[in-house]
Amino acid sequence: MQEKKTYHFGEKIRAVREKQHLTLRTVAQQAGVSESLVSQIERNRVSPAIDTLLSLANVLDINLEYLFEEYNRRRPVMIIRSGERRSIHDDDITYEEVTQPTEKEGEHSIESYLITIPVGSETHKGQYGHLGRECGIIIEGKARLKYESNEYELGTGDSVSFSASAPHTIENVGDSPLKALWIVSPAQRFI
Repeated sequence: MQEKKTYHFGEKIRAVREKQHLTLRTVAQQAGVSESLVSQIERNRVSPAIDTLLSLANVLDINLEYLFEEYNRRRPVMIIRSGERRSIHDDDITYEEVTQPTEKEGEHSIESYLITIPVGSETHKGQYGHLGRECGIIIEGKARLKYESNEYELGTGDSVSFSASAPHTIENVGDSPLKALWIVSPAQRFI
């Protein structure tokens, strides 16, 4: 069960009010609330209703991003348990999702996969290129990265990164299944 998080605005509201040399009474009257309520909000004794918070922010000329920056830093940790990964098969290649991108991350989003490529097979997803960057590490096996008209041999433990805008594929050139951890940014929402 996820623990409920409480966000405190009081210290910030009080600091701005005091910096502007405004009394509790002045702010309360301009915001249309009681002086007692402003005092309780500043001491984090009560969580203000959104309309009250907006009124106080307006009276004090506070940017809402400033009030909510603590909330933005406390995003929940996302965990995908080993047996609960989503996966897809593209021909005989398996992609297991390691991270799930979220819409609000936008251009900073990432997605990552454990990729298993059988002997003699190669990926198809990047053959035309796409926006962003990719990086990966070979966990087991031997790979050939085909990037534009170049080819790069990669073995266990080797890592690679590149602009994803050029055509690229990964081929298993070993004699056992190729396993790699692959990261794409921004996320392409592959799964």
